[in-house]
Amino acid sequence: MANARLRAPGDAAAAAMLQEAEPLGKATELWKPASDGRLTCTACARYCTLREGQTGLCGVRQVVDGQGRLLVYGRVITGHVDPIEKKPVQHYMPGTRIFSVATTGCNWLCQYCQNYDISQRRKVEGTALGPEEVVDLALQSRAQGIAYTYNQPSIFLEFARDIGLEARKKGLFNIFVSNGYDTPEGVAEMRKFLDCITVDFKGNAEPAFVRKYIGVPDPEPIFDTLHRLRTETDIHVEITDLVVPEVGDDLDACRKLCQRVLDEFGPLMPIHFLRWHPDYKMLDLPMTPIPTLEAHYRVAKDVGLEYVYLGNTHGHPLEDTYCHGCGAVVVDRHGFDIRSWRLDTKGKDNFCKACGTKVPIVGPLDPAYREERFFGVV
Repeated sequence: MANARLRAPGDAAAAAMLQEAEPLGKATELWKPASDGRLTCTACARYCTLREGQTGLCGVRQVVDGQGRLLVYGRVITGHVDPIEKKPVQHYMPGTRIFSVATTGCNWLCQYCQNYDISQRRKVEGTALGPEEVVDLALQSRAQGIAYTYNQPSIFLEFARDIGLEARKKGLFNIFVSNGYDTPEGVAEMRKFLDCITVDFKGNAEPAFVRKYIGVPDPEPIFDTLHRLRTETDIHVEITDLVVPEVGDDLDACRKLCQRVLDEFGPLMPIHFLRWHPDYKMLDLPMTPIPTLEAHYRVAKDVGLEYVYLGNTHGHPLEDTYCHGCGAVVVDRHGFDIRSWRLDTKGKDNFCKACGTKVPIVGPLDPAYREERFFGVV
């Protein structure tokens, strides 16, 4: 898909003068006073505690004049139209078009990040766009939803929330592509506007991998986020796990991760094992071998998870959706494309045509998808 054209509204010179006269961004809510006069950011589980003028590790949250400011509020670094399956989301509103947006910055320091030019940038840049203008761009792009992605959306959560609330007014849904390294305060904000989230583990959430290659001391806040998403919201959740060869592909760690997912969500939670490719500071490892991904699939199935996918493996049969009742292929996929749809849809529910089992995919196949692409409906 082509990049969306992002235009700064108004006169550029006037905008530059305004920027010189006022601090960047906007004072926001996800802060609390610290005992020594500093402010603690509550947007993510790092809980950066900052003095006047200091900026958090993410590069976008700063204390200015005694207030916590989100420097990238109203600054969009990229806009792009994607299929929802690219997120990856396989079990929510299939076949829809998603307008994906991001700001600069991130709360993780992944050494292999494929979006490092955005996420690891510590200079606030981007097109000046307010929430309504972002939604207008999404509508102009014929998108049905907005994804907050490419960097970690919780670091710009107040901006995402304001976009998301406006998006809902216009009939659009909202998706986070997230590392899940969040807080109770953050989850409370998500429940106001978020419809779907894919929480992306890295290296099977093995603590040594997380510390060495991501710069995060402990993956436990991610599991706390998942628990809160399940118990405190009605947000649709899917799990992904980026399998990094040689350093992040331990099958015992995979088993532990799958067991925790099963214990929290039950057997019908979708989990995607994603093929890694070398990027950024990790160019010395190969792409994840397909047999390594297949071994992860077998572990997840052995634990008891029913909907297990391989990602970034275009043409592999484990991209398909198989009915957990009879094993029939109910959604035939190739990469991000749906080639056949073998489900009876009643409202937002879908049932296997072969055996009648309810398959946990939310929503019908988007009608526009049927019109724009030729595929078999069996």
